[in-house]
Amino acid sequence: MSSRSTPLEAAPNVSRGRPVWYRSLYWRVGLGFVVFLAALLVVQALLFVWISSRAAGSLSTMSNPRLAELVAADIGGQLEADPATDLDEHLAREYSRVAQPFVVVMTDGRVLSNRRPVPPQLLANMQVRLAQMAAGRGGNRPRRLFRAAAGGRAEAPIVLAGALAGLVVVPPGRPTLMTTLRPLAPTLALSGVAVLAVGAAAAALLIFGPVRRRLRELEDAAVRIGAGDATARAPEHGGDEVTALAHSFNRMAADLAARADALAASDRARRQLLADVSHELMTPLTAMRGYLETLAMAELSLEPATRERYLRIVDEETRRLERIVGDLLDLARLEGGGSALRRDAVDTRALFDRVALRHERELAGRGIRLVTRVDPASTRLVGDPDRLEQALQNLAANALRHTPGGGEIVLAAEPAEGATRIVVRDNGPGIAPEQLPLIFDRFYKADAARAGGGSGLGLSIVKAIVERHGGAITARNDRGAVFEILLPPPDATVAPSV
Repeated sequence: MSSRSTPLEAAPNVSRGRPVWYRSLYWRVGLGFVVFLAALLVVQALLFVWISSRAAGSLSTMSNPRLAELVAADIGGQLEADPATDLDEHLAREYSRVAQPFVVVMTDGRVLSNRRPVPPQLLANMQVRLAQMAAGRGGNRPRRLFRAAAGGRAEAPIVLAGALAGLVVVPPGRPTLMTTLRPLAPTLALSGVAVLAVGAAAAALLIFGPVRRRLRELEDAAVRIGAGDATARAPEHGGDEVTALAHSFNRMAADLAARADALAASDRARRQLLADVSHELMTPLTAMRGYLETLAMAELSLEPATRERYLRIVDEETRRLERIVGDLLDLARLEGGGSALRRDAVDTRALFDRVALRHERELAGRGIRLVTRVDPASTRLVGDPDRLEQALQNLAANALRHTPGGGEIVLAAEPAEGATRIVVRDNGPGIAPEQLPLIFDRFYKADAARAGGGSGLGLSIVKAIVERHGGAITARNDRGAVFEILLPPPDATVAPSV
């Protein structure tokens, strides 16, 4: 029994080996990860620049003397407008984001700064400097202009109504990076987490989204296969590892479907075989039982001729039953490999002569002519002589049953592309086209007229013998039935013996 294979439609972009490098899922993941990191760094850098510029504004680029003068003027103006102003709150509101530290010392003793704590040494120097300016020593009269003080720091007096009210000092140097970033840390951290989350979601959607959909389709196909849907297949579009996996899955599914079909066909054939064997065995057994029961009736008086005829029928049915059982055992041994085949040289002409001699009486009685033709290139076969003769005897007997009186049967051997072709031809009614594929099945009989007295196993045995020799047999119609056996050349290897 041959299993049916289901062809798969090859996807146009699938490499049946390893995927092309630029279609590989691993390559896409790696490249996507690099692109994602680069884009994330660029976005975060731009975000940092934008937040820093918004936070620091123009004060971040201002010089220390200019910053001191600006703060002194701002505080002076604020106190002139409202002497009760809370300077701590004012500085926290207006200068908390200024990275450059500055210190304000008022004549009333208040010390203010946008950065805490104030270095003690700086505070002491500022208090001395404020006392000197208040005393007017060294030409230090109150002015609204900044000046560069000792140590490189910048300072500017706070003047109210022409009187010194305080001193603003900006320490030398620029603020450190940590000092600059500290006020921006919460904003930068939140924005970085947000950018990372959005970027990761976008990368996952772009890189793994299509793959996830195809894996889900593959999973659905596997679930359908498990539920018994043999037609379920996974889509094979794309050219990466998922596509290769889908192709392997579809090939496996096709193999499973073919095997399931083969098992179903085998089960049907087994059931049909049991039914056929039962029928073929019951027919002679029923006849034998009927006649034997009749012969066993003591009260029934039978004429000697009738009794003899009944006994002859029982003997014929017994022999028929023996032939059926023998053919079944023979077929089982051939198909199951339980019968070893010999490998001998077989003379083709002698083989044909034995077939003709076996049927000589029936051929002469019905006026049928048996013609044998052997090509000089096909005079020698290699195989089991007894099995090859059995196959030809069955084909000749089948042809003889269906050839009308006065007809012709041809046995021919000829070369065929290095092999040997044996042809058995008759000029009978032939075989119906719809029955040609079935005639080698067990117990198959084309019709009652062609069935004759056969068991329905002869052609099955012929097919098994030919296939055990590594050959093939076909049947066709050409002004009668034509059976062709194709055997491998003498130097080829036949099917292994068991």
